[in-house]
Amino acid sequence: MTEIDNAVNALQKGEIVLYPTDTLYALGVDVGNRDALKKLYALKGREEGKQTSVLVSDMEMAEKYGVFSSKARALAEKFLPGPLTLVVPKKGKEDETIGIRIPDHEFSLELVKAFGGPITATSANVSGEESKTTVQEILEQFGDKSQEIDMVVDHGKMPGTPSTVAQVIDGNIVVLREGAIQKELLL
Repeated sequence: MTEIDNAVNALQKGEIVLYPTDTLYALGVDVGNRDALKKLYALKGREEGKQTSVLVSDMEMAEKYGVFSSKARALAEKFLPGPLTLVVPKKGKEDETIGIRIPDHEFSLELVKAFGGPITATSANVSGEESKTTVQEILEQFGDKSQEIDMVVDHGKMPGTPSTVAQVIDGNIVVLREGAIQKELLL
């Protein structure tokens, strides 16, 4: 079995996978699995119910979960795949939002394609702590809790700058976090 097969298998079983992206390492679980999400939030020490962005493989998958205005679509066409998380209205629940990311990273794209649906794209760090760029540093930061990470995909040191997060609602663009893409390029 390949690394992708093993990771898909872990996600299907409701396990937590530490995987590389084009920016940092992320912690992935099946977005549709409530128990897996609870495990993930407990691991990170993050309050339940706080949104986590999702990783999708392409715009076709993205549009199943988010509503993309012409402005959001233009940003997606210009910057995705890449280090941008677009926060858009959630499909079917337009009063809620969802953060969607399409990474420019072969492994993470293949993982989501093989899994066939979105996975969480939350940074692999303890909530409120600095994001680390190597698996060893990440596991050290989690300490004893690192045993709760069911599978680790180590692809060496990551670039380390998080994705830029831009919310696009009613045609308004608000940069929630400036990361790898400069704010001025989005507005």
